[in-house]
Amino acid sequence: MTDFRQQALDYHQYPTPGKISVELTTPAETSKDLALAYSPGVAEPVREIAQDPDNAYKYTAKGNMVAVITNGTAILGLGNLGPLASKPVMEGKALLFKRFAGLDSIDIEVSHRTTQDFINTVANIADTFGGINLEDIKAPECFEIEQALIERCNVPVFHDDQHGTAIVTAAGMLNALEIQGKKLAESRVVCLGAGAAAIACMELLIKCGAQREHIYMLDSKGVIHTRRDDLNEYKQLFANNTDKRTLKDVIEGADIFVGVSGPDLLSPEELKLMAPNPVIFACSNPDPEIKPEVAMAARDDLIMGTGRSDYPNQVNNVLCFPFMFRGALDVRATAINDEMKVAAVEAIRQLAKEPVPDSVLKAADVKELNFGRNYIIPKPIDPRLCQRVARAVAEAAVKSGAAKIDLPENYMQD
Repeated sequence: MTDFRQQALDYHQYPTPGKISVELTTPAETSKDLALAYSPGVAEPVREIAQDPDNAYKYTAKGNMVAVITNGTAILGLGNLGPLASKPVMEGKALLFKRFAGLDSIDIEVSHRTTQDFINTVANIADTFGGINLEDIKAPECFEIEQALIERCNVPVFHDDQHGTAIVTAAGMLNALEIQGKKLAESRVVCLGAGAAAIACMELLIKCGAQREHIYMLDSKGVIHTRRDDLNEYKQLFANNTDKRTLKDVIEGADIFVGVSGPDLLSPEELKLMAPNPVIFACSNPDPEIKPEVAMAARDDLIMGTGRSDYPNQVNNVLCFPFMFRGALDVRATAINDEMKVAAVEAIRQLAKEPVPDSVLKAADVKELNFGRNYIIPKPIDPRLCQRVARAVAEAAVKSGAAKIDLPENYMQD
């Protein structure tokens, strides 16, 4: 672990501190180049944009630029360490946008006194970018922040900790239930955790067919039920009229366990109480709610997913967010709506059912991958993800009225 820590520090320091930089896209070698790039030539696109703001997509990098913005109040699993400490994570997100979707991205860390200060700051700079990716903002403030910015901004705003997690979870869950011979609408769900990711995951599962009354959500005080008087408005949406109070109470007979909480919180004894052929998504990182080897030793009829890359079925946001923005920006979407999220779910889950290219097998260091218990969602390194997910999202944006332009001709075709 000491060696890995030093490797991580070296990676971020050498050969140049940080992980991103700015590159020029036009010539800047001659006097004429400079006259075109800046004064006096730059005045011409300025006039065009002043006449029609949409010309910013024609003459500037706006249409391929995403801002990754945070206040550092919920950095990974490390907590509220402040905006500056979050910068390596935000740079990492920018790296992923570029690596997987060819999108330019810049990280922005905001210091503020109030939630409204943060909202105002982001809203006031939003038009600079084609889209806004909110990151590592604690609940429940993150819900208010995202909703306010969606209402105020003319570009798509997406809190990845909520919706990216939800989209990948839903895609993997639907495939796992298909393999297990179960239907989401008939399944009983236990969700351990009640933060931003948990609430977004459950809301999207409901949009995909789950029944709200079949979902039992737990926070640090136990089951969220109607007789509690300490629930915020978001937790209240999942308050059950039940006498069950503990994880052991609700896990008995459950078909699905989704963990977005902390390590080792689901015991083998509790796992054994679940219905036949359960689906376990233990996504606490880096240590899951129950380790796969422990779960498999307790019973052999389950399908298991985690947030880790060293186990099968990694529930990884990078399967989603770069391509959500790619599709949204390419049709100049003004928002990322539910139709676009569900389209991403379907594109991701269908890709897992197709033959896996040799290049992906080689990169994953495996001999084969076939749709089944140990392969329910694609690998993040699958190059087909950008094409499939971006196209599905762009098509949904156009069909739902969120797009300002139609799909480009032959967009993301095979």
